[in-house]
Amino acid sequence: MSLAFTPFTLAGLQLRNRLVKPATFEGMCPGGMPSEALVEHHRRVAEGGAAMTTVAYASISPDGRSYPTQLLLRPDAVAGLRRLTTAVHREGAAASLQIGHCGYFADRRLVGGRPLGASRRFNAYGLSFARAMTEAQLERVIGDFAQGAHIAAEAGFDAVELHFGHGYLVSQFLSPYTNRRRDRWGGSLENRSRLAVEVLRAVRRVAPRLVVLAKVNLRDGFPGGLELAESMQVAQHLEAEGIAGLVLSAGFVSRTPLYMLRGEVPLGPMMAAQDRWWAKAGLFLFGRLFVKAYPFEEGFLLPEARYMRASVKLPLVLLGGIKSQVTIDQALGEGFELLGMGRALLHDPDLPRKLEAGAASRSGCTPCNECIAEMDRGGVRCTRR
Repeated sequence: MSLAFTPFTLAGLQLRNRLVKPATFEGMCPGGMPSEALVEHHRRVAEGGAAMTTVAYASISPDGRSYPTQLLLRPDAVAGLRRLTTAVHREGAAASLQIGHCGYFADRRLVGGRPLGASRRFNAYGLSFARAMTEAQLERVIGDFAQGAHIAAEAGFDAVELHFGHGYLVSQFLSPYTNRRRDRWGGSLENRSRLAVEVLRAVRRVAPRLVVLAKVNLRDGFPGGLELAESMQVAQHLEAEGIAGLVLSAGFVSRTPLYMLRGEVPLGPMMAAQDRWWAKAGLFLFGRLFVKAYPFEEGFLLPEARYMRASVKLPLVLLGGIKSQVTIDQALGEGFELLGMGRALLHDPDLPRKLEAGAASRSGCTPCNECIAEMDRGGVRCTRR
């Protein structure tokens, strides 16, 4: 039997195998509330054999949302989220909730003003300038992360994943590209890491029962962004603070949006999904310039992730084009404890059971990336299933 189908204990949480569904934005929370479609989406992943499924991009604050269909963590969302965790647990899987704040990627229409960020910086993704956060705002956001973790625990989640990557708020503090501060929150890597550390401490205090993970960038993917050497130091800081594990990713939404995915750039479906004329026009005129294509290959984050594996001892979840038994076994053989399969499980949520039974050896997913446009059109799904 492949090591992939043996149990693993993650900070006391028993997982039935080594394959997990990472957070991929669902677009299934109209008005910020969990829908039955969201419940069924994750129940289906659990039924298909994944050890854990992750609910994506739950905003800790009203001013941290970038989509109207993004989950907003508030007390009246607990009942719907509990239906989700109950459904996932009945299928034998664990449930994780990714919590975060979009920072200067927040939609001005949703937040009612200029979004927050590490520094005053123009965001080409949303065509807005960020407001540099004050001490009071930073303390409030740290408290919002803690409150979000408390809601996750109330809703029956087994784990929370702190979103520290992809250029969202905490990532904006970590990255020298967006953090130009000269106070205790900027400058040195220790200062730029302060928000991540304080969020982790607050979450662990409030929700000691939960397994606490963090999604971190290996690289932002462009000159002047966070690079691997500093990412490894950030990981070591988080390990020293007692984090249970790291989910390894890469990319920065406004600069390298497909660096975390690789493969085709689905400009046509992306334009069709936009509800603002200027967004459609911008993609038509400048899409090829701003949305760069990166060649896809299986396990594309593995070369850089090896350096992270050598720098920390805590469990690591490897992402990045994991779609075949061969790649799974290679990564496990190199010491990565868990494997995240995103697009592969969107294409076929039964893939873990098929792999275990020998009924399949790889995913049929092609990296067309049309699924990312579907997030804006009623909910994420594979268009080529």
